[in-house]
Amino acid sequence: MSIVCFIHYEIDPFQRAAFKTYAENWRSVIPRCGGDLIGYFLPHEGTNHTAWGLIKLESLAAYESYRARLREDAAARENFAFAQTHRFILREERTFLEFLPP
Repeated sequence: MSIVCFIHYEIDPFQRAAFKTYAENWRSVIPRCGGDLIGYFLPHEGTNHTAWGLIKLESLAAYESYRARLREDAAARENFAFAQTHRFILREERTFLEFLPP
């Protein structure tokens, strides 16, 4: 059974471009660290402060291993520092969902 880590972000709507950079930076890091990046989704029209990230993994145990690899990855640490410095993420929540293939 695969799972999807569904990340709900509340972002500063005046820093949408910074969040976009942050999301784009994960494109190479997440796969390298063991996650299957489904994608990041930015506000386009309507609510301007909500974004999402979806990452597929084989299990919760795989997620824990993935998180450990992120902590060791230089580019991941740099991206986390970018988010902390610029403070465009106001809040984030993670939900784990069972993945049902189409």
